[in-house]
Amino acid sequence: MLKALGIFQRATADQLWRMLRPTDRHDRCTRDTLNALKGSGLTRVETRLESGHQLWVLTEKGHKEAKLLLPKNVRISALRKLEFDDEGRPVESDGYDEHAAAVTSTAAVLTGAGYGTPLSWQTEIGHKLPYGYTQYADLTMRAPDAGVPAMLLEVDRVTEPVDDLVDKLLRYRDWFELPAPKGGRAVAWAKGEAAVHASRLWPHLYPATGREGYVPVAFVFTGKTAAQRESRMRRLEHAARAYFAGTSYPGRSAGITAVDYHRAVPVVVTELERITADPAGAAGAVWRRLGRQEWQTLPEALDNPDGDRLYAVQWKDARDRRAEREAAEREAKRPVCARCGAKFTDDRWNLIRQDSWSGAWDDLCGACAQESVARAEVERVARRQGEDVAAGTAAEAQTSRARGLFRRRG
Repeated sequence: MLKALGIFQRATADQLWRMLRPTDRHDRCTRDTLNALKGSGLTRVETRLESGHQLWVLTEKGHKEAKLLLPKNVRISALRKLEFDDEGRPVESDGYDEHAAAVTSTAAVLTGAGYGTPLSWQTEIGHKLPYGYTQYADLTMRAPDAGVPAMLLEVDRVTEPVDDLVDKLLRYRDWFELPAPKGGRAVAWAKGEAAVHASRLWPHLYPATGREGYVPVAFVFTGKTAAQRESRMRRLEHAARAYFAGTSYPGRSAGITAVDYHRAVPVVVTELERITADPAGAAGAVWRRLGRQEWQTLPEALDNPDGDRLYAVQWKDARDRRAEREAAEREAKRPVCARCGAKFTDDRWNLIRQDSWSGAWDDLCGACAQESVARAEVERVARRQGEDVAAGTAAEAQTSRARGLFRRRG
């Protein structure tokens, strides 16, 4: 309880119940705990909201206690000091608005759905840009056990112009692309997207998302009518497409339709009213990824089934089709034996192509060529033998004539 109030500064018993004890049927136990802490001087009621809920804050003593309990990497919110009027009477604070309530309620329903613990959240984390602007996130969530290592959340009560929401995405994208102080950006660009991200600032501050792209950004809409909220989501989707849509992988002509999300900001939207109306709460199919039509669970919405995984499958298919096409073209060019009509084997074809001189049997397959060689050798041997016999006969005849002549002279 003290930790949660230390992070969120102010909360109602209802919000703390949804955040800390979502399995309870009501907030009675939470209210009893707050009153017990109040009796110990650790909490106090700052004001009563129009809804009738009491708004609880830490006292100075409770603030010091919460600071000791919170890990050092979790920033504690500022102390809400008790103010007095000129006559020494406590003054009720009026600085708590509906946006602050919606921010805490958003963290409460997500935590209650299993997205981390109160320690998973931080509020108003600044992202400083080099052109002098700091983009503050309403909430930052880290829930790796729920499949969301990191996410930035913006709570909108349908009061800001849509252009302001688009500008937020622009600034987030600019911040994600900031290089780390010693990131070796030029070298990293030559080593692919993984090295590029490693050279940037954001992976040094946020855990790896486990997916392509930058840290996801969620817009949680609340207030006005359902039709107004739906219109707002559609207008945001249309205006901010350049930041979340990704780009095409090379090879679209080869049937590759996969999307490269490595330099995109994954953007999901939901409504606080939709979350609270769903039996599964924030764990249900209450999230929509901009660029898609269906409502999904948060891990499904953040997943990229049309990204790297699809690209790997389509690239392999394209490679296989290219190999089949090349094989077919090669087969169409394969020589046929002029004698028996059989196709040349690879060895026979390669032998002919490697030989720079044309041979007498280059138009024959290996078997026919061997047969021709063997026949030619037999004919050569027979011809040689015939020539040898003829030469011997001629020599013998010459010898016989020489003997006859000698006898006549004698």
